Amino acid sequence: MKAEKNLTKLRKSICENAHRIVIKVGSSVITTAEGLNLSIIAQLAAQIASLRQKGKEIILVSSGAIAAGKRKMKFKQGHFSLPQYQALAAIGQGDLIQCYERAFAAYNQPIAQVLLTKDGLTQRYRYLNARHTFLALLRWGVIPIVNENDTVAVEEIKFGDNDFLAGLITAMLETDLLIFLTDINGLYEQDPRIYPKARRLPIVEKIDAFIEALGASPPNKLGRGGIASKIQVAKEMTALGIPVIMARGKDPEVLCSIFKGEEIGTLFIPQKAHLRVRKHWLASLPPKGKIIIDSGAEKALRYGGKSLLPPGVKSIDGEFSAGDPVCCTNEQGEKIAIGLVNYSSWEVEKIKGLKTKEIEKVLGHKGYEEVIHRDNLCILER
Repeated sequence: MKAEKNLTKLRKSICENAHRIVIKVGSSVITTAEGLNLSIIAQLAAQIASLRQKGKEIILVSSGAIAAGKRKMKFKQGHFSLPQYQALAAIGQGDLIQCYERAFAAYNQPIAQVLLTKDGLTQRYRYLNARHTFLALLRWGVIPIVNENDTVAVEEIKFGDNDFLAGLITAMLETDLLIFLTDINGLYEQDPRIYPKARRLPIVEKIDAFIEALGASPPNKLGRGGIASKIQVAKEMTALGIPVIMARGKDPEVLCSIFKGEEIGTLFIPQKAHLRVRKHWLASLPPKGKIIIDSGAEKALRYGGKSLLPPGVKSIDGEFSAGDPVCCTNEQGEKIAIGLVNYSSWEVEKIKGLKTKEIEKVLGHKGYEEVIHRDNLCILER
């Protein structure tokens, strides 16, 4: 009983203190076999408008364009080519934003459509430009409704739905809370759609191998993400100090219940304090390759605030250029950090394990002593 009260208190504290919130709603929540679920969209709009009236800043990441396109064209479920998926997104996106426009108009709440691509956020100046645009909308009291630009975003259609986009925006805007609204009420030890008596996990203090294994359930036929991508994003966000809640989006008062601190869905506990804006950006970058480091380098990076030097590099995986984001892992495969590398993959391959004074002799030039400077490095929480 005491543990239950503490959990309710924790949930309520997190939600009361959350000023800027990203809400991601999946296709399985807002679409049906007949098309967009207008009653669910209206239901969510009413709750989000209520949060806005209480002073909360809301960014809504909404899937549904492809599903809406399929319904509009009267296509049955089945395999589609990449160009067909992109065409369906173009057809459905207009319907999707019009439905949101009508739903929020009932509360005199202005919205803005924002279409992004993940690769467009990897360049610093484009990242900052997107951030400034979002902040301007929020200052004006506008709710940005975000979708990845499926018409051109090849990777989004092939991997992970909008879950990763929601994570990128959460990190970029330094939000206080990320909420996933999906077709099940949180994280379960087994798929509740197959095992009705499966036990729900009301709280996850740390995302370990056991928790990650729970993401094996396939996504709903209307969506493309599934639990695995949400667990991965939750792991990344909680490592940045941002709590994550996963709950059933079709419940009539789901957002109201969450912000009352009720025991609904699953709460993923943050691991540490918020990072600075630049560190958020670094952590959100998709790595182009991997650098495996030894135990000494891991200790220096994790606990000493040091840069990554050539002597600490054991091997590399993948091809990357100077300036690309890369992931640093230990020899056991655990992710240690993400950073911008000073050398290309072939250059790192040549100087790995060497002393810094040997770099010029091997490469013919010595641009940097560090493989990754500490200012360009974001340490990931264990």
